Amino acid sequence: MLNKDEIKQIIPQREPFLMIDEIEEFIPGESAIAYKYVNEDEWYFKGHFPGNPIMPGVLITESLAQTGAVAILSMEENKGKNALFGGIDKMKFKKIVLPGDKLKLEVKIIKKKGPIGIGQAMATVDGKVAAKGELTFALV
Repeated sequence: MLNKDEIKQIIPQREPFLMIDEIEEFIPGESAIAYKYVNEDEWYFKGHFPGNPIMPGVLITESLAQTGAVAILSMEENKGKNALFGGIDKMKFKKIVLPGDKLKLEVKIIKKKGPIGIGQAMATVDGKVAAKGELTFALV
């Protein structure tokens, strides 16, 4: 288990854009499982949507990307680098994510070639798929 302070030692994101709260497990260069505890005080709920708060799909995707970044940037040779989006493919949103949800984020690195790679990503709430797709990253 890694807490937020330990996550910050691996990836460069900081509040309010650090979108994962803890890491359950990770294998450097291979996979990571993280959690985002979605609470009613999240900055984006003020406008998305007033009176009907829903976590934006792009922020679920960002949460998945940060989870994958933990797997990639925890490798010794990648320390101090950034993992940037190279692409988002086959991303589907299946369930609305609401305040109070515990978002489980799972990313498996399925391809690496030089500084480019692809992660297979899935976000779930209570075992139900909220989002899934492939994320391409570039290390810089």
